[in-house]
Amino acid sequence: MARSGINDIMDYSFTDADVQPRAASSEDTSEQTVPQTGRTSWPASAVVLIQTTLFLGHWLIFHTLSSFFSLTPAVSQRLAAILFVLSVSFILTSLLAFRFSNALVEILYKISSIWLGILNFLFWAACLCWIADDAVRLAHVNAPAARPWIATGFFGLAVLTSLIGFVNARIIRKRRVTVRLPHLPAAWSGRKALLISDMHLGHVNGTSFARRIANLARRLNPDIIFIAGDLFDGSRIDPDRMAAPLFEMAPPLGVYFAEGNHEHIGDAAAYQRALRRGGIQVLHGEHVEVEGVRIIGIPYADTQYPMHFRAFLDGLSLDHGAPSILLNHVPNRLPIVEKAGVSLQLSGHTHGGQIFPFTWFTRRAFGKYTHGLQTFGNLQVLTSSGVGTWGPPMRVGTAPEVVEITFA
Repeated sequence: MARSGINDIMDYSFTDADVQPRAASSEDTSEQTVPQTGRTSWPASAVVLIQTTLFLGHWLIFHTLSSFFSLTPAVSQRLAAILFVLSVSFILTSLLAFRFSNALVEILYKISSIWLGILNFLFWAACLCWIADDAVRLAHVNAPAARPWIATGFFGLAVLTSLIGFVNARIIRKRRVTVRLPHLPAAWSGRKALLISDMHLGHVNGTSFARRIANLARRLNPDIIFIAGDLFDGSRIDPDRMAAPLFEMAPPLGVYFAEGNHEHIGDAAAYQRALRRGGIQVLHGEHVEVEGVRIIGIPYADTQYPMHFRAFLDGLSLDHGAPSILLNHVPNRLPIVEKAGVSLQLSGHTHGGQIFPFTWFTRRAFGKYTHGLQTFGNLQVLTSSGVGTWGPPMRVGTAPEVVEITFA
């Protein structure tokens, strides 16, 4: 979990040079490969940072409840004990989930993930309580008498928002877009593709979730399916069993997959073997031609080295007059992709932010490429908000989706 979390932070921290168009002849010295030092210290640093943040959040909630309600010492002590256990639950269960696979770990991880989502809104409710309390004092109202009503209102709203978020995360939307690619072969005109990303199969989204996606794919009946990374959550699982329903998807032109960051933090080799045994074509820095369209896949890890990424794409010698589709999990490194002559990049990763207020932070990081079909020079970029969830199984301010692409 810690490694995943810090990777997500690092992914969001790219400069304007990653998304702003520039002249094809310009040299981008900012994209030179920089040796990554101290990488092994990231997980421990992330654990300390996240756990400290969780402690502070739980302390604020405890302090607010104790101040706004008349709690007896016994109730206050029990509340403090419960919140302390909850404050360490997500870190502990996440570390267990990446090392063990059994029913107990799965249950504990689900509980801690659910609580993490509720905690987000309880934290903001606590902040609003203190703001409202100050407003009441400035209005010369009897603040002590108003406090229980203030806390009940805001904490009740937080719980209600959480419940809506849990329900919303299970309602999968089907979004339809039309993509017009120059020089598209006649055989591809009118064909439909399905873009799936960020399923995060693991201890929260299991085999039954994979079965839902597979059934949906069969109903939509696309000609080809693209899976743009984070098919697995990175936790310790049996990938053959977990992804088995997906192996029943059999579009005429095949299923193509490229790794995301969560495959990178798990047993990527085992994931690849399982998918290949199931008939899914894994594009690990590889490309295939499908009836005149080049399908390219690059794993997340390789995109972290810009010079390596550029060399890989340049080595393909793409014909700028022929269409090509790149599976690249994160919607960045766009100048490299556009200059190489790629026609369409399919991405995920952002989840649209998944939960407010992280929706705002994600938009600040990826701009208009956070979600939807956008252009970058001659390159088209289609980013899905993903069909699954990471951490809390909830979505507030975003929606899970699969994207049906019609080529024209």
